[in-house]
Amino acid sequence: MIDPSARVHASADLEADVTVGSGTSIWHRAQIRTGATIGCECVIGRDVFIDEGVSLGDRVKVQNGALIYHGVTVSDAVFIGPGVILTNDRHPRAVTATGRLARDADWTVSPILIAEGASIGAGAIVVAGCDVGRYAMVGAGAVVTHEVPAHAIVAGNPARCIGWICVCGQRLIDSTGHPAPATRERYARDPELTCPACDRRYAFSGEEGTLHERQGPAVAQGVRP
Repeated sequence: MIDPSARVHASADLEADVTVGSGTSIWHRAQIRTGATIGCECVIGRDVFIDEGVSLGDRVKVQNGALIYHGVTVSDAVFIGPGVILTNDRHPRAVTATGRLARDADWTVSPILIAEGASIGAGAIVVAGCDVGRYAMVGAGAVVTHEVPAHAIVAGNPARCIGWICVCGQRLIDSTGHPAPATRERYARDPELTCPACDRRYAFSGEEGTLHERQGPAVAQGVRP
């Protein structure tokens, strides 16, 4: 079902049983496969491919040329940059061991969850089976081969954690006022991190290897004194 308020460009290809929520825009030559679900107020860019059964939450932005394959779930408020590839097969082959063309029954989907508020930078690849945590940020061109913790900044090939990021998108600082390092041992003695832009405060959890918000923003989003 396509909500009457959704905007779908005439060149977009939507197969049967696609659901599109209110206020969503789908642009030129996007292809949405059968059974896919796209939430409300999303933006699906030019030449995007969304495979069958993929689920996107509300207020998701998918930039031009991104490829999202079967088995991927995208939560609310996620940003997917241009040329991003979210894969689904850790051991891909075109044919079976007997040389027959591989079909759906011949391989196992390794699903991906992109959690609420996460951002995947331009040209990044998330390997099948690697989840990306809440409000994490994957750098442009990164190749994600392991799970990404919430609020982590990862970059490189293979992607490695280089720091921590706030809900608002600013890099967090430690108690010395410097960008919070990725080294987990650093937080055993001083677990507090702060956002210099909105004053949110976080604590590092060594057991989980991620952050928990302890105090909300001191100023309203987008408002400066």
